[in-house]
Amino acid sequence: MLVMKFGGTSLGDRERIDTVVTLVRGRLDRRPVVVCSAHAGVTDLLLEGAHRAAAGKPDLTAIREREHALLASLKLSPKLVAGDLERLDQMFRGLALLGELTPRSLDQVAAFGERMSVKAIAAVLRRRRIPATAVDADEAGLLTDGRYGRARPLPEAYRNLARSLKKVKGVPVVTGFIGCDAEGHVTTLGRSGSDFTATIIGRALGVEEVEIWTDVSGVLTADPRIVPGARPVEHLTYAEASELAYYGAKVIHPSTIQPAVEKGIPVRILNTMDPAAEGTVIAPARRGRRARVTSIASKRGIHLVNIVSGRMLGQSGFMARVFDVFKHHDVIVDLIATSEVSVTVSVDDATGLAAVADELKAFSKVSVKGDAALIAVIGERMKRASGLAGRVFTAIGNVNVPVLAISYGATKTNLQIVVPEAQEREAVRALHAELFGEE
Repeated sequence: MLVMKFGGTSLGDRERIDTVVTLVRGRLDRRPVVVCSAHAGVTDLLLEGAHRAAAGKPDLTAIREREHALLASLKLSPKLVAGDLERLDQMFRGLALLGELTPRSLDQVAAFGERMSVKAIAAVLRRRRIPATAVDADEAGLLTDGRYGRARPLPEAYRNLARSLKKVKGVPVVTGFIGCDAEGHVTTLGRSGSDFTATIIGRALGVEEVEIWTDVSGVLTADPRIVPGARPVEHLTYAEASELAYYGAKVIHPSTIQPAVEKGIPVRILNTMDPAAEGTVIAPARRGRRARVTSIASKRGIHLVNIVSGRMLGQSGFMARVFDVFKHHDVIVDLIATSEVSVTVSVDDATGLAAVADELKAFSKVSVKGDAALIAVIGERMKRASGLAGRVFTAIGNVNVPVLAISYGATKTNLQIVVPEAQEREAVRALHAELFGEE
């Protein structure tokens, strides 16, 4: 069996959807399960509509026009999504009456994009004489915890999905991104969570491979918007892919790899705009050429929290107390750097950070600095590369970019530095030229 996941840009218009049909037809002998995102742009329209509705201006026009235009281009009846649009209209009116938008209701609204998408794709497949059935993942048993907007699957989800999907007639066309909690409320797995759905289903069914079809030809050595000359990476290990996803690579969702790791399932990143391109294979071990550095990832919007306490830093339990504060406020830490008298951590989501700082001030001095960017130099074989750290800091120094924090863990798969956000692009380009320029 095979899982094929298609992102929003791969489902954005008739031409792209025709490519999807061709790809699915060519893999029918591998018994594919298709996972779909919402059509390109629809999730943004849904979220914008939800916020306008909560502000007292419910309006379904833009969403309805987008869905109807796509269905018309596919020669499908608007009746296909009429029920979804009617329920969405009722939700918008309810939000207008309540005058507020909770994370739970936002997840309910966001899920409509995938629900409408799978109906359209399954209908197109059937019309092209490929038996297919649209499946809502929440109804098929993708049970999650109750963290709306970033839910995670519960152990029962895998058994539920295996049981449900084996009963589906034809090709299952499954909603990405969405699940439900124990109370039956809709949850979402986070933006780009359809990748996560694909590997969850892959683990549930024990498939031979998961294909993630997107609009780029695999993982690159850097973000091509920053480094136009960035090159494809043919092979990644699970560890490298997880680090890249977490530290800013947009090609894969940060949680995607874990279900694949648990079953040893290869994940292949492919391009619907160029189906012949080899893409990137993510597997337990690297094949082919074994470069020291695999890729450079970066993310903006970083806040540095510096915690100083000469009175407690050397005492047993101080670090535990610090991180208990972050845990209490559900604030996730990226980088950790320590000195004799201070602890510095980086945070990429400032939500809850003010409360963290207030609580830390009860036993330490705290300062928070924003407008930073985190750059991660990633590669499993970096630990065998003598002088690599020196090359990194020389490259950064040559373009006069100050380093605000550094972390290089025991596994040495990831060297992280924090720089001013305004100089992120300059730093990434300098690093790419130093680490990949001679290859």
